[in-house]
Amino acid sequence: MPPLRDPGAHPEAEFPQYAGAYRLEACLGSGGMGVVHLARSASGMQLAVKVVHAPYAADPEFRARFRQEVAAARRVSGAFTAPVVDADPEADRPWMATLYVPGPTLAEQVKRNGPMSPAALRRLTAGLAEALRDIHRAGVIHRDLKPSNVLLTDGGPKVIDFGISRPYDSDLRTETGKLIGSPPYMAPEQFQRPREVGPPADVFALGAVIVHAATGRGPFDSDSPYIVAYQVVHDQPDLGGVPEELAPLVARCLAKDPADRPTPDEVMAALGPPSYEAEAFVPAQRRRAVVAAAVPD
Repeated sequence: MPPLRDPGAHPEAEFPQYAGAYRLEACLGSGGMGVVHLARSASGMQLAVKVVHAPYAADPEFRARFRQEVAAARRVSGAFTAPVVDADPEADRPWMATLYVPGPTLAEQVKRNGPMSPAALRRLTAGLAEALRDIHRAGVIHRDLKPSNVLLTDGGPKVIDFGISRPYDSDLRTETGKLIGSPPYMAPEQFQRPREVGPPADVFALGAVIVHAATGRGPFDSDSPYIVAYQVVHDQPDLGGVPEELAPLVARCLAKDPADRPTPDEVMAALGPPSYEAEAFVPAQRRRAVVAAAVPD
């Protein structure tokens, strides 16, 4: 995600100059819970620093959830996520610094360039299944896998934003009376039994993300989150536009019953032998630039 050099007319308080010892250089993006800044470590390493919006910093429940986000992100730091470098969930404005990963989000890529090719979709599915396998092995459920939380990098997809993730063994409950997640990518049980959500919910989200990558829309499509919620629970997904060879696997991921969904390992097995080319995730103009730079004069 490229830096936004001009943060616009946001309140100055939302754009502090420092998070801990890290000087914040530019705004990478802003969401409902916080702002992500580009920063540098003392050694010059580029970081993405998430700083919580000021109103949430005073909310004890939100602070507890942010502490949980930091803990979850630290548990899953690996090849398919942005590693946590530093964090201070107890600061006046809680913050977390991860390694800056250049590359567009899946949402940006599809909006800019349209649906992915069948080959790129297979590699994306395999990469996200590997990511979920590692996340689940670390004992974490992401619970908010969606196109804007997938970065497409030279080395393949990376899953980011563990803001509503939960360790299997967590007894922290923040769902009471609240809908937490992104309805088009939430599993039926996230609406019906939020306290019983397990790893299969992430597999459901994987299926929905692949539909978006293949078509530019989700498998359940409406401007109303309430209608989407009804569709997720009661209706069959719209898989029109999903490549024929991938549609059966995606349909299994989107099964209403969590027990009927494949595990991440089963998703990878269903895809057959790996055919993983990192350049599938690199925009065409960047591929041309890389090739040109590699050709001697």
